[in-house]
Amino acid sequence: MTDPLNQPGPRPKASLWDTVKAVGWSFFGVRKNSAYQEDLGKLNPLHIIAVAFVAVIVFVVALVLLVRHVVASAAA
Repeated sequence: MTDPLNQPGPRPKASLWDTVKAVGWSFFGVRKNSAYQEDLGKLNPLHIIAVAFVAVIVFVVALVLLVRHVVASAAA
């Protein structure tokens, strides 16, 4: 069986959801090597950077809100 990623010609484009999933798995640090190799051929590096930037902002805001909630609960 041939690997479609090693074939010449245009490669399939990844959707936004594919990019979000790849960034999400990278946050946890777990990823199958086969899925990683597939992502290398499909994903656009600029899309990865943009999605990762948004994910980091959401993560930091969630942590700040969680800490504010815990501190407010402890003070009451």
